[in-house]
Amino acid sequence: MSTPTAAAPARVLVVDDQAVVRAGFAAIVDAEPDFVVVGEAGDGAEAVALAGRLEPDIVLMDIRMPDMDGLTATGLLTGPASGHVPKVLVLTTFDLDAYVYEALRAGASGFLLKDAQPAELLTALRVVVTGEAMLAPAITRRLIDRFTAAAPEPPAGHTALDALTPREREVLSLVATGLTNAEIAGRLGVATGTVKTHINALLNKLGLRDRVQATILAYDTGLVRPKPPLG
Repeated sequence: MSTPTAAAPARVLVVDDQAVVRAGFAAIVDAEPDFVVVGEAGDGAEAVALAGRLEPDIVLMDIRMPDMDGLTATGLLTGPASGHVPKVLVLTTFDLDAYVYEALRAGASGFLLKDAQPAELLTALRVVVTGEAMLAPAITRRLIDRFTAAAPEPPAGHTALDALTPREREVLSLVATGLTNAEIAGRLGVATGTVKTHINALLNKLGLRDRVQATILAYDTGLVRPKPPLG
């Protein structure tokens, strides 16, 4: 996949089973000079078929759809059998979509609330197309805490993080709580560039794609544990 430039707007595929919602997202995105909507799909199966033909840079993916849901489609689009691998930005209704965590596991680059403002949608797309993960800190903490609360304790002697330095482990734990690079830099008293260096190093050592996968691994290994429910 070629990197989108000013002369080549990022190609977006919009996927939602509600035609009005789909058209609304498409209109917002297509009005921007750095994006072009190359197609629309009403379910996951159609999305996978269109993505194979149109090769979008980003797929804006709803979760709840008939026939094939967004979770299954995301796994197919980002899995090892996929020739062209787009970024997938998942649309969620927040508390109602219990599949978001699994969508992130499946390879999604982040998620966005369906009632997000147009500016938030465009910001999310611009973040994702650069290769970063779109994780709003407050939403990330609540989401991950909720959907990992019932997860079993990690096995004793887990060695997935052994390759990391103590500082890299510290940075990983802060990434997993939803802090931005600037917030992590402030917490540790270092430059933002130093934080980026640590994150790139730990991603490379762990063979991870982005902050989403790093967050999931931090919970899976027990480096970070969900907060107990309030009340």
